[in-house]
Amino acid sequence: MSQAPPTDAEMARASGVLRLISDAYSSRMVGQERLRTSLLISLIAGGHILLESVPGLAKTTAASTLAATVQAKFKRIQCTPDLLPSDITGSQIYDASTGSFRTVLGPVHANFLLLDEINRSSAKTQSAMLEAMQEHQTTIGGEVHRLPKPFLVIATQNPIEQEGTYELPEAQMDRFLLKEIVEYPSPAEELEVLNRIDAGVLDPDRPVAATASLEDVLAMQQIAGRIHVDPAVRNYIVSLVYVTRNPGPYIGEDKARFIKYGASPRASIAFLQAARAFALLQGRNYVIPEDVRSLRHVVLRHRVLLTFEGQAEGIRSEDLIDDVFGAVPTP
Repeated sequence: MSQAPPTDAEMARASGVLRLISDAYSSRMVGQERLRTSLLISLIAGGHILLESVPGLAKTTAASTLAATVQAKFKRIQCTPDLLPSDITGSQIYDASTGSFRTVLGPVHANFLLLDEINRSSAKTQSAMLEAMQEHQTTIGGEVHRLPKPFLVIATQNPIEQEGTYELPEAQMDRFLLKEIVEYPSPAEELEVLNRIDAGVLDPDRPVAATASLEDVLAMQQIAGRIHVDPAVRNYIVSLVYVTRNPGPYIGEDKARFIKYGASPRASIAFLQAARAFALLQGRNYVIPEDVRSLRHVVLRHRVLLTFEGQAEGIRSEDLIDDVFGAVPTP
């Protein structure tokens, strides 16, 4: 039995909290509107996000600022090849004073976890995050430890320097709700960054005002889960994901040969969750097909995998995704 859509009062409360969070974010961040939207969608939908960009584009600042605005516990891990799984999840340490082992929880036990340059950690360490990301728990010495709520993983990877990196396995990529490409700021935005540095706005010691609480975030997640999604929109989502797996009859064999693997059912789930969060950001208690279309790249770019031939010819997954959306009628 489906739940009733959010009431006007609930929508007003959510919109007020989102406005406070966005204003606090913008007071410290310059531009990067797409990044802000993607971070908020991930937070509202209860998913994780993968950010790809060159260094120096304020990804860490964005993550820490968002965490501070909702009074969340924030941890950052700089991934390196020698990072061990226990460095993330925690371990058991022998206490000589008591003659027993005690559990020390790792930095993953936070509300916001920034995994900087995740592709520099080994495959074994990357796999240690799978349980945390999917099950929201860790297992240390056979004992299960639940992660706090909300729990958001923000992972970054550098697309330029690939020496000493480990490509993320498809199973882990699929567990990220969204993948956002963070681009360089415009000259005007970069000038504003310099002005804010001179004004002391970006001083690391300057605290960010907490404008909301974790309870507000959990309430927004609950409200977003009740955003109405019409059966026609659900069928639209399933049809789009199906075409990524069987592209030939829809986009032509000349383009379909560049798609190695289509999206898994997690893509359909991601569209459903992200579209609800996006609708909430727009102040609506229902999803429209345009919400799904707006999210097509961030939901599918890391799930529609290219063949070696496609990579060699410089084909972009975003272009193939556009072809898929062009082939499926909009309800």
